[in-house]
Amino acid sequence: MSASRPSPIATGLACRCPRCGRGRLFAGYLTLVEKCEVCGLELKAADSGDGPAVFVMFIVLALAVPFVFALWVWFDLAPWLLMLLASVLILGGSLGLLRPAKGILVALQYRHLPQAGFSADSPRRDRPATDHPATDHPATDHPADDRPA
Repeated sequence: MSASRPSPIATGLACRCPRCGRGRLFAGYLTLVEKCEVCGLELKAADSGDGPAVFVMFIVLALAVPFVFALWVWFDLAPWLLMLLASVLILGGSLGLLRPAKGILVALQYRHLPQAGFSADSPRRDRPATDHPATDHPATDHPADDRPA
């Protein structure tokens, strides 16, 4: 990967702008900033929907359920204690992974779906303007109008 195209996974996990990799992605816990303060990418059109929650639920539950059953079998804990441990594990894991998961999906949306609202033609503030601003976006080889809906 070149320096001009940061990895969507790395920028998503770091909760940084998918174009420059330096600007903040979130204004709140899950609220996206209107635009990147470094490169000016408008993020208000990004929509990850329920994707991050679904992925996080599958990952956390796939790890938590066997762990709780193992605790039940190995240590014969009281049911109320198992429920308390499972609740803390599931809530903590879900809340901890939700923000990076949303960052990854927004970065992947920027990389692979430029027609979804990200403007490849928007000027970058972190470097001088070029004659061909559309070449700045990695997936603009496929114009949005030519793609099937």
